Amino acid sequence: MVTRVIFRAVIMGPPGSGKGTVSERIGKHFALQHLSSGDLLRTNVQRKTEIGLVAKSFIDQGQLVPDDVITCLILQELSKMNKKHWLLDGFPRTVPQAVSLDQAFQINTVIDLNVPFETIKDRLTARWIHPASGRVYNTEFNPPKVLEVDDITGEPLIQREDDKPETVTKRLKGYEALTRPVLEYYQKKGVLKTFSGTETNQIWPHVHSFLKTKLPDVTQK
Repeated sequence: MVTRVIFRAVIMGPPGSGKGTVSERIGKHFALQHLSSGDLLRTNVQRKTEIGLVAKSFIDQGQLVPDDVITCLILQELSKMNKKHWLLDGFPRTVPQAVSLDQAFQINTVIDLNVPFETIKDRLTARWIHPASGRVYNTEFNPPKVLEVDDITGEPLIQREDDKPETVTKRLKGYEALTRPVLEYYQKKGVLKTFSGTETNQIWPHVHSFLKTKLPDVTQK
């Protein structure tokens, strides 16, 4: 009888690289619970929790949420998932965050989606959000059934300010400065696996094949 080992993974990549879509597929095929730091932050902001109000004060000023605030939020949530396989998306974004995560949990694999910045710039301008749930649509490869309307609720979709062309370049430069060192950190630890491509459907088969060496595909029983 094989002892069940808890599998913990992180998915990384520039904004607009397809992390949400790939994460959803990983969750479906490998029974990993997906935790998005962005979704968790939005939930806390909407509920006006203590940590949500602190985070909102930085977000409203166009600043990144400080390491200690986001780290506290994420680690609290992960502690509730201690006996589950999980996939963490959007965290860590800095080396101090990665160190704090390592001190709390053993990370088995870090998946890096390496998508060219020019591709991302084109993709982000086609991205629309359902603000209440955080559901993401893309008019090119994951469109809503009705233009600018959420499939589930029928409510209007919006385009976030930071998805507009004039702000995308700034976001990508910020990612490069903050998160590249995190990839180097995980590379040195020997847990980083990079997948390159311009489309999610091009990258996914390689991610799937790699994870099948780590976990069973629950859809193939």
